[in-house]
Amino acid sequence: MDDRRPPSRPAEISVIVVNYGTADLAAAAVQSVLERDHGGLAVDIHLVDNASPGADRETLSARAREAGWRDRVTFYPEEVNHGFGRGNNLVLKALAARETRPRYVFLLNPDARLENEALDILADVLDATPEAGFAGAGISKPETGPVAAAFRFPGLISEFTQTLGIGPLFRLFGQWRVALPPDHPQGPVGWVSGAAVMMRFNAVEELGFFDPAFFLYYEETDLMRRAAKKGWQTWYVPKARVAHAEGVATGVRSDSAAHPPRPAYWYQSWAHYFRRSKGRWGAAILGSCVLLAAGLHLIQRWLRRKPAMLPENFLPDFWHNAARPLLAGRSPLA
Repeated sequence: MDDRRPPSRPAEISVIVVNYGTADLAAAAVQSVLERDHGGLAVDIHLVDNASPGADRETLSARAREAGWRDRVTFYPEEVNHGFGRGNNLVLKALAARETRPRYVFLLNPDARLENEALDILADVLDATPEAGFAGAGISKPETGPVAAAFRFPGLISEFTQTLGIGPLFRLFGQWRVALPPDHPQGPVGWVSGAAVMMRFNAVEELGFFDPAFFLYYEETDLMRRAAKKGWQTWYVPKARVAHAEGVATGVRSDSAAHPPRPAYWYQSWAHYFRRSKGRWGAAILGSCVLLAAGLHLIQRWLRRKPAMLPENFLPDFWHNAARPLLAGRSPLA
């Protein structure tokens, strides 16, 4: 099924869910939106399946034909895995082609679900704050409770101290730490998690939507960085609440006690982000500093007879997928 007709009542908020291999969770995410009234705002839902393995396409297509979904959920069964940014861009471009565009778009991860009237709360903040282009919800994990969902933009100090992994030094430079605490108050921040973020449609259209070079990771950081350069603010709104089972589809978790290797696209996205934000030489210097910090981390952990806290194979993977391309003056995703 590929029913891309606009709803009979123009949507004020369009929700986008991009699925890969998590059909049951994606269906629950959609259902969590359908079950809320959103303060009376007209909401439609766009569900993209990124060429998932297994029976995801058939499962979600069947759900999209059900009576409870049929008039409110548009299903996009893709033949290619576009990744996160390009998957959202498919819908954003379709919405841009409509005669009546939504005022806002809300991105919801397939492994997330609304816990309250988050869409109404976020829309109220954007309505009251015309300089804000983005508003991110507070996020909790079922097993741990609230987690970081608002962030500063990363830079040389944050990347070096994070990789070095020496607690006192990390705390000393806490004002440059990327992740803000879960209880950070409502207000402007650098960027917010793409797992649950509302965007002003004219703002993201002005930016040309997501950079299609990214496959996964850093695409929302880049989008909000570009928005900030255009004068748009990003707000954190913790009273809008979303539950998120992080890493179900990708296997990458920020709170994991284990340190499995990261996929190549994580490093490539890292390098592309800093190539765009810091320029050729700034990104090359930063990549070199991270290599140095990783080496020092391994030495000091070995001297202390403690296991490394970096992802497995971090040094060779970072060198091959991020540092070497940057030192050669190019982005690995260019």
